[in-house]
Amino acid sequence: MVKNVPVSPGDRARFVISDDEILQLARWACVIEDHYSAKKGRPTPMDIEWAKDGHTGELFILQARPETVQSRRDMDVMEVFKLRQRGPILITGRSVGEKIATGPVRVIKSVQFLHQFKDGDILVTDKTDPDWEPIMKKAAAIITNRGGRTCHAAIVSRELGVPAIVGTEHGTELLKNGQVVTVSCAEGDIGYVYEGRLQFDAQHTNLKNLERPRTKVMMNVGNSEEAFSLSFIPNDGVGLAREEFIITTYVKIHPLALLDYEKMDAGPVKQQIHDLTLGYADKAQFCVDKLAQGVAMIAAAFYPKDVILRLSDFKTNEYANLIGGKAYEPGEENPMIGFRGASRYYNPRYQAGFALECRAVKKVRDEMGLTNLKVMIPFCRTVEEGRRVQAEMGKHGLKRGVNGLELYVMCEIPSNVILAEEFAEIFDGFSIGSNDLTQLILGVDRDSEIVAPIFDERNAAVKKMIAQVIAVCRANKRKIGICGQAPSDYPDFAQFLVEQGIDSISLNPDTVMKTTVAILEKEKALKK
Repeated sequence: MVKNVPVSPGDRARFVISDDEILQLARWACVIEDHYSAKKGRPTPMDIEWAKDGHTGELFILQARPETVQSRRDMDVMEVFKLRQRGPILITGRSVGEKIATGPVRVIKSVQFLHQFKDGDILVTDKTDPDWEPIMKKAAAIITNRGGRTCHAAIVSRELGVPAIVGTEHGTELLKNGQVVTVSCAEGDIGYVYEGRLQFDAQHTNLKNLERPRTKVMMNVGNSEEAFSLSFIPNDGVGLAREEFIITTYVKIHPLALLDYEKMDAGPVKQQIHDLTLGYADKAQFCVDKLAQGVAMIAAAFYPKDVILRLSDFKTNEYANLIGGKAYEPGEENPMIGFRGASRYYNPRYQAGFALECRAVKKVRDEMGLTNLKVMIPFCRTVEEGRRVQAEMGKHGLKRGVNGLELYVMCEIPSNVILAEEFAEIFDGFSIGSNDLTQLILGVDRDSEIVAPIFDERNAAVKKMIAQVIAVCRANKRKIGICGQAPSDYPDFAQFLVEQGIDSISLNPDTVMKTTVAILEKEKALKK
């Protein structure tokens, strides 16, 4: 017989189990998985249920059975989608990914209507930001009015493996709720929305025996919950772990609002913070713990391979969207080239917030022992700025070279290329951010659908600067990789990078296998 028992607010706010109990359950899970793996002669992921006795406080394992969802996903198979037929074209835009999906349209024009979205719907909206990520995970496909191939909707959809069409301009006007459509991103750069549910094929190619290339093939990962399943794709680590996605998923609150909680006036914002941080008397520690949790999941999933964490790279308008953020962020005409990246970390306006990021990284590396975690500084405009950021990190126990800590810099501003030798003196490596680098070389707003056709990483000026920085890094014995969008979208661009002698290429998970094949082809051709 089941009986409902009222629970006091104090008990509801308590953590259910302690850290020591979590570790005990983790040890048991490892023992159980090892037992069944040995019994079956192959790795056997297990679905385990446990309980805690309310009287004695003892922990018990209730049952264990083979996990049947993630373990059945074949990471050695490459998918190629192809339409069997075509129908009336309703709208077009820039395609993201190479998949095809069908389903009913759900037009969502504001975050206040997110609750209307259902699993399997096709999300149609003006544009997305981090607040939209929970429903993006449920979408069969995503269509936006605004944005280019490197906008928020494009980046998240690639990571989730969901087809998206961005920059349609009038998607929210021309598509109607409940209308069944087919979204095709399998026909090149242009994505098509067709009327009706069209038939398509998904061809699967087994790549199990694919050899590993000389060039390291890494992955771009932001969603911590996907990290363990993604780690089974043949890879050489994570070339870009995005801290922003972890903050929006696990923390949700502006770091400075957590630090100022006690002196904050009573109101809706303070209540939201109170509700999210139940169990934490120290609200700043909530930020440290949650950020460390998300980062550690990625570092643990890929251990002992390198995981390169890019420190927070929100723009001011994105920081303002975090709970309590509007009180701390300036209004900027062009946030894309404003108060972002390295310039925030040592500035008095955000120093205290950056300290929490440093504490989280130190916790992952020093307390959890995940020393495969490396740190990368985004949007570092000058060499002096790089030194100031490192001095700031040093105040919080993160010093280059201590306990094997390596520091990288994003190469995404022309100054990073022009002064590459000087940057190489203070950093262990570079990671080319081709999205911002292309934007700043060509003078193109990468979020603008109007000038989107001009944005092309394959432009001769962009390729010349990339070739230049690779050559400088090789001459100065510094690691050089790329984590930008270009090699994920264009296999020929990945081959160009291999020709230049790049050390690593970090790709969106859904393009790793396809691009690995292209890299191997180029490496073999260069040997001849």
